Amino acid sequence: MRRTRLAHLGVAAALVIGGWAAAGSLPASANEAPGATGSAGSATAPSSPSIHSPGSAADSAAASAGLIRAMQRDFGLSRDEAVARLAAERRAAALAPEARAAAGSAYGGSWFDTRSGKLTVAVTADATRATVGALRSSGVTVRTVEHSARRLDAAKTRIDHLKAPAGVASWAVDPAANTVVVNVVRDRRADNDVRAFLGRAREAGPVTVRTVRAAPRTFAAGTVGGDPYYTGNVRCSIGFSVHGGFVTAGHCGGTGAAVRGWDGSHIGTFQGSSFPGNDYAWVNVGSGWWTVPVVLGWGTVPDRLVRGSAEAPVGASVCRSGSTTRWHCGTVLARNETVDYSQGAVHQMTKTSVCAEPGDSGGAFISGDQAQGVTSGGWGNCSGGGETWFQPVNEILNRYGLTLHTA
Repeated sequence: MRRTRLAHLGVAAALVIGGWAAAGSLPASANEAPGATGSAGSATAPSSPSIHSPGSAADSAAASAGLIRAMQRDFGLSRDEAVARLAAERRAAALAPEARAAAGSAYGGSWFDTRSGKLTVAVTADATRATVGALRSSGVTVRTVEHSARRLDAAKTRIDHLKAPAGVASWAVDPAANTVVVNVVRDRRADNDVRAFLGRAREAGPVTVRTVRAAPRTFAAGTVGGDPYYTGNVRCSIGFSVHGGFVTAGHCGGTGAAVRGWDGSHIGTFQGSSFPGNDYAWVNVGSGWWTVPVVLGWGTVPDRLVRGSAEAPVGASVCRSGSTTRWHCGTVLARNETVDYSQGAVHQMTKTSVCAEPGDSGGAFISGDQAQGVTSGGWGNCSGGGETWFQPVNEILNRYGLTLHTA
């Protein structure tokens, strides 16, 4: 890339963004989340491994004033509420993998509860008292549910093997509802092929049907101005820098396709690409271009340094940067969702309440300073609202043996 164009990125990469203005937490409640049934099992003294509860050191991660303003704008929060939510989400993300390991076969899923500011962990009725005690002592809320995550994941996998008709938008495990949710386009629910698919899906396991306003579509676009990359006559957005290139969406170009930058100069070529089935790709970088661990804030927030790729839990806030609609924030709604595009199903996607439009495809989803994934597609727009899916970045890194470029 031309040095004049990336001068501000080089500066951004060298800056240390200021720390949290406050490390507080959201209002907490000692009560369990609605639907909780209390302790499970009948064992006495807790004997399961303890769970580390992240302290204030985990809350001191960088958060710029611009990010706080974006949270205030998109979530209707005060400044103090935005700071507290981000701190609480970071603690929840750190607890989630340890809580899953502690729950073992009784694990039913987890999510971030915005009302309490805590991670909620679901367990089945066969969880021992010691397990429930260890979870609660770590600061999470425990909810007893009927189905284990293993059973729900198995049901979702069986549905993945079905051929979905056009009226079926997506499906995923909803841990809070303790079911597999199948999303159907509102005006197509009565179609015979949709009804037949739902009948087969219910045979796979616990299923709930919900309606959505529109079918998902990818967010690639024809050549227009902005700060994009181009392949053929398609405009997409850069995701995250990796050592040797960047990751992006697979529907933006096939393996071997040449990539041009915002100024028309050659960047590199698609070294790997997968769509449908997956929606990820990576592009090598050369010809005077280089990589930096930065996500553009487009003047809405300062450019964001990327420091890792820890997954934000369901319910946590997440923001997206793209070359059409630039910077927008929302909430993680579901993980491991299968999305039924017209080109074919794409698996292991994360659904969000963030809006997007054509040309945003491939762009970065980030939570705080942690890379989350690359924009795939969705429905709606940034005028009337909608939902957008991203392909998790860790899956892309593992698939191609890449290393995320971090600050």
